[in-house]
Amino acid sequence: MNIGIDVTCWWNNRGFGRFTRELLTALLRMDTPHTYYLFTDQPIPQLAGFANARLVQVQTSRPTTEAAVADGNRSPLDLLRMSRAVARSPISLMFFPAVYSWYPVPRRLPTMVTVMDAIAEHFPRLIFPGWKSRLFWALKMRGALWNSDRVLTISQAARDEIVRYIGVDPARIDFCSCGANPQFAQTRDAQRIAAARARAGLPVTAPLIVYVGGLAPHKNLLGLIEGFDRACRSGGLGELHLALVGDFRGAGFHSNHDSLVARVDASPLLRDRVHFTGYVSDEDLVALYSSARAAAMPSFSEGFGLPALEAMACGAPVLASDCGALPEVVGDGGLYFDPHDPDAIATAIRRIVTDDSLRDDLAARGLARVPGFTWERAARMTLAHLERLAA
Repeated sequence: MNIGIDVTCWWNNRGFGRFTRELLTALLRMDTPHTYYLFTDQPIPQLAGFANARLVQVQTSRPTTEAAVADGNRSPLDLLRMSRAVARSPISLMFFPAVYSWYPVPRRLPTMVTVMDAIAEHFPRLIFPGWKSRLFWALKMRGALWNSDRVLTISQAARDEIVRYIGVDPARIDFCSCGANPQFAQTRDAQRIAAARARAGLPVTAPLIVYVGGLAPHKNLLGLIEGFDRACRSGGLGELHLALVGDFRGAGFHSNHDSLVARVDASPLLRDRVHFTGYVSDEDLVALYSSARAAAMPSFSEGFGLPALEAMACGAPVLASDCGALPEVVGDGGLYFDPHDPDAIATAIRRIVTDDSLRDDLAARGLARVPGFTWERAARMTLAHLERLAA
């Protein structure tokens, strides 16, 4: 069978870009009789070595990763070019790993689109900077759902929110999962840890809580900073530091970086303890997670929460919001709090910093959960859904 896959979001550094790269790589590594036609608007040298892949590069005025962002939009001509490339190809069905990069395809093609969450519909004021971007997103989502036979999502919590906030019939929704790349494994190499912390502008030996992800309002980083402030003011935590790891600009999406910096600058206590590192490589992330007291995931909702899984793979317990998919992913490897309650966040921080036995127990439980989440498993689940769709 010839399977068409859109890969125009391959270069995105957010969750759906990583999902596309990891899932597609796992699919291509599987021993199957299928051939994959990969539609892209930029070269992808990493895929050149796969005999079962056919790269179909389409010339567009702007790459999708630049145009399909919160304050932008793709040109109708570019969408038409992608659609025509699909229509001319000898494929049996079409798969979009992210609704973010969807474009219309012929209705004769069975189509599956991935919707990772319903956060934009649940919290529109926290996601979109203005009405225009909200309108474009709503139109794209409506078109993608109309044009697709099946909807793929990555957690049961995401499935429930998609039904509730987008109105998709649950009978149309299929489920896969995510995984932690094998490079996310605990390191005790002191030199590697010190070098990674230095590159990120962090103290080499101080106890550290790490957040990794977008600096967007729905990530609730103002709540995390407030909880961290209250925990530190209560005393007894030593020189605890907080690292906020993520692209300041939000990779073209809505970011509240400026308000976060203003909150930190307003507090003499926080100024020396809260660090905005910007983008950090995966190699350095391993070192940061491995040396952290905990990883924090304070979001109001997550479709999966991949940084939590990657942190657990590196031996870091997770301070997690009790919302969205985080309890589903983190399980007994984390300490939970109400993301709307800064005092609850402060209490969780104090517990994870002062109770060594609790931290060690959570870290061990987290490590035990990680093998249940692999990209090979996610790829096999996805391929089974695609094969059923074709049948």
